[in-house]
Amino acid sequence: MIRTYLWERKSWISFVLGLHLLWIFIASIDTAIPLQPIMYMVFLSLLFFTVFVFIRYQKETRFFKRLKEWDHNLNITGVDSPDTPFQEIVSDSLSEQANLLRKTASENRMMVEQEKDDLLSWIHEVKTPLTAMHLMIERLEDDPLKSHLKYEWLRIHLLLDQQLHQKRMSFMENDLYIEDTDLESVIFQEIKTLQSWCIQKGIGFDIQLEVTNVLSDAKWLSFMIRQLLTNAVKYSFKTDIAIISEKRDGNVTLTIQDFGRGIDSRDLPRIFEKGFTSTTDHNDHASTGMGLYLTKRVSEPLLISIDIESKRGEGTRVTLTFPEKNDFVQLTGV
Repeated sequence: MIRTYLWERKSWISFVLGLHLLWIFIASIDTAIPLQPIMYMVFLSLLFFTVFVFIRYQKETRFFKRLKEWDHNLNITGVDSPDTPFQEIVSDSLSEQANLLRKTASENRMMVEQEKDDLLSWIHEVKTPLTAMHLMIERLEDDPLKSHLKYEWLRIHLLLDQQLHQKRMSFMENDLYIEDTDLESVIFQEIKTLQSWCIQKGIGFDIQLEVTNVLSDAKWLSFMIRQLLTNAVKYSFKTDIAIISEKRDGNVTLTIQDFGRGIDSRDLPRIFEKGFTSTTDHNDHASTGMGLYLTKRVSEPLLISIDIESKRGEGTRVTLTFPEKNDFVQLTGV
């Protein structure tokens, strides 16, 4: 800070030093002016000037030091009161900008909340005709047409469900209810949802559940498994998907393994990024790049770790590791 201060005051310091050099120069060329008294006066003057600069440095930089340490939280009460007119100008300008930014941020927050509420309301409204459409599709007698319509209906249903949960994630912590969850019922319910799609693609399931109870939130766990099964079915064809739960190193693990197209090794580090699809299948318009991203976001509050192993052309294995009860002590407060 002292270097910055001296550089800021360089013109004043240069002027004072130049003035003293001028006095010495005049005394050296004018024999009528004694040089020794002039040198003594210059020495005292520079000494007092140095003390003056030090005092002014302490006084003038206090405001700017606090300003530099300010955490930019739109609240300038932590900044020292200005001591000079120019500092008052800076302080007033910061106050006006902070008030304007607070007002803008508040308006934007209200607008985003309103848009989110409108979207959630719209999603719930769309579910009614979607349910009616499903009932009408079930009544069709043309099996090929019925199969195609059920597939397209399922795609719409899954996209709406994904959008609904994505908008709820901002207040997910307030919606959690951690309890013993029946893993078997959750998995079978999600498989039932994807049944028509699996039949169309000739996909079956090999289910081996050694452990059926896990500590989690049933609703959000269902969403996670739904995303993983959707991915497995989407990128598989006429193969079985293995679902295995077991006890491993004191924790319950759930493995979902497909034998579809797999993921390229260079894409693995980025699969949880929002909107990332693939560098090898970039023309795959069916992929949104949101499934694994949302799964990862949901897993963090649930304290579930996700490990993915994949090889191009051989399939993908996703392993969920559930926490023990002690891991939820702080979260549940019990």
